[in-house]
Amino acid sequence: MLRVRCLRGGSRGAEAAHYIGSRLRGVFAGWVQRTFQSTQAAAASQNTCAADDKATSPVPKDCLVCSYNEWDPLEEVIVGRAENACVPPFSVEVKANTYEKYWGFYQKFGGQSFPKDHLKKAIAEIEEMCNILKGEGVIVKRPDPIDWSVKYKTPDFESTGMYAAMPRDILLVVGNEIIEAPMAWRARFFEYRAYRRLIKDYFNSGAKWTTAPKPTMADELYDQNYPIHSVEDRHKLAAQGKFVTTEFEPCFDAADFIRAGRDIFVQRSQVTNYMGIEWMRRHLAPDYRVHIISFKDPNPMHIDATFNIIGPGLVLSNPDRPCHQIELFKKAGWTVIQPPVPLIPDDHPLWMSSKWLSMNVLMLDEKRVMVDANETSIQKMFEKLGISTIKVNIRHANSLGGGFHCWTCDIRRRGTLQSYFD
Repeated sequence: MLRVRCLRGGSRGAEAAHYIGSRLRGVFAGWVQRTFQSTQAAAASQNTCAADDKATSPVPKDCLVCSYNEWDPLEEVIVGRAENACVPPFSVEVKANTYEKYWGFYQKFGGQSFPKDHLKKAIAEIEEMCNILKGEGVIVKRPDPIDWSVKYKTPDFESTGMYAAMPRDILLVVGNEIIEAPMAWRARFFEYRAYRRLIKDYFNSGAKWTTAPKPTMADELYDQNYPIHSVEDRHKLAAQGKFVTTEFEPCFDAADFIRAGRDIFVQRSQVTNYMGIEWMRRHLAPDYRVHIISFKDPNPMHIDATFNIIGPGLVLSNPDRPCHQIELFKKAGWTVIQPPVPLIPDDHPLWMSSKWLSMNVLMLDEKRVMVDANETSIQKMFEKLGISTIKVNIRHANSLGGGFHCWTCDIRRRGTLQSYFD
């Protein structure tokens, strides 16, 4: 049985409910017939399936993939690479996700390398981050280096690539399953190639491996006339539930989802549409419940610098982007913490992100957190919560669009599936 639970709030919550309801009415109409046909087919093929036992055997106990939330003890993680990172071409979806002060940068360097000196420093920072993770007892895996400057063409568009810096954007681990997100930027169409070697290894260890439907990324997926000349425009459009991505086909970035056991929270954003959310909802049901939440955010893209769950019933909620449904969390007994204002200086380049990467932290367990060495205010906040801080400087790496949570994808955490939101 397909269970649907939507945390409503604001116009986007209403639009989500309307959209999902219309889709489900059609689904349910044929459910009985399809179930009957599937049962008949299974019975008819019972004998032939016996020869395929090897392909359908239970997951072995030594499966390397198992993660249900953001805070159980971390044992293995993928850390991204800044090597060969390229500025994405200045297409409509990139323009909608970046701020006007950087548009000249994209127009000048789109399809070329990020500034070499800056990139060199970012690479060194991430190497040090990997060394510190290993020192904390965490197994670290890295994607393959790829030349992202190579131009490619599909029947619908052409582009150059970007990077494999942010595994959180493309990979979502739910239990022992790795889900490859379809992505929404044309410059990220082939990003999955950097991770295929690792995912095949995890699959061979017994993990499930799912690739969501790859969008064509045809012009119809994007509102080519999306008006984004000012922050005021963005606020108005977001409040109306309007985004640069349409509902032409499913699309989503994995980083718009955040996990808390059986409950997974997601936002409709510039890169994640309702069709993508509905695909995930159906795929994960009935074991997991996908909730849509929304924020007062003029440029929603990736949830973890806005709403970062750091423990059982414990969440960091961005004070600049308040959650429309926050009272539901408080009524459920969750502790909601507003992190302090970031300390990153105004003149530091953040080409694809905001200062609030300060709250984009990585929990090694409930009592240890990896946090930016420069952000002393949030360090003090964690210490007051009884959480030890592991301080690492990734300021140049921040410029590429992510903090510690973005730069990683936890593959294995020591824990079991539980419900924290009933």
